[in-house]
Amino acid sequence: MRPVPERARVLAIAAAVVAVAYLVLLHWWWTAPMLAMGDEIAQLRDEELALRMEIAQRPALERELARVREFEAGNPGFLPETNKQLATAALVQRLESVVAAASPQPGSCQITARTPSEPRTQEPFMRATVQVRLRCGVAELGAVLHALESGSPQLFVNNLDLLSRNSYLGAGPEGSGVEVGFDLYGYLSTPSEVPRD
Repeated sequence: MRPVPERARVLAIAAAVVAVAYLVLLHWWWTAPMLAMGDEIAQLRDEELALRMEIAQRPALERELARVREFEAGNPGFLPETNKQLATAALVQRLESVVAAASPQPGSCQITARTPSEPRTQEPFMRATVQVRLRCGVAELGAVLHALESGSPQLFVNNLDLLSRNSYLGAGPEGSGVEVGFDLYGYLSTPSEVPRD
């Protein structure tokens, strides 16, 4: 009965030696690198599949980009001029025509000042701004503001300041009305330049 345990012990030692030899000689030098390469190959296949899917979307994205560019080219919200100086001149001309159209009688609405101004904050699109001062009747002022903000291209009125002329000119038809100050501005389709540090 003794040879059987001796044989089992020899087999157990042989198995342990083979396992240690496998770990030392074969697993760390051959199997582990192959498993790592297999994982890397699987990861690269997944990345390739994701890139192929993105490439397959390119024609649809190019069509959508062309549609957006076409829409933006015809967008009536932006000023059509190509630079800020031309846009500012166009704002002044539009202001003058709107004021003239809103004044049924000469002198019922007059531009007393119009000064180009630079914006104080950085914005995504270039802004053309004119600081305006008017002397108008209330009805004419309403017509002017409505015409400026409801037309095309889209303009904005900001920093509106009203002062009644009755307070210092006295009552009567010549003294009725308001002194008005506001910023009139619109945007060019050209993106603003980001200041460099």
